[in-house]
Amino acid sequence: MIPKDPVMLLSYVNTQLRDYYDSLDDFLKDKELSREGLIKKLASIDYQYDEELNQFV
Repeated sequence: MIPKDPVMLLSYVNTQLRDYYDSLDDFLKDKELSREGLIKKLASIDYQYDEELNQFV
């Protein structure tokens, strides 16, 4: 289950990206999530995806 709270979501997504996925697209495809929805939710707490780091920073 994906956390709904943006701060918990940030922690969950970054952990998943670090431990299991080579890219955000791989994560989104596997979890069947909307890229736009995830990026918008994390942008609401001022986090943006960094492709080089493969993390939201």
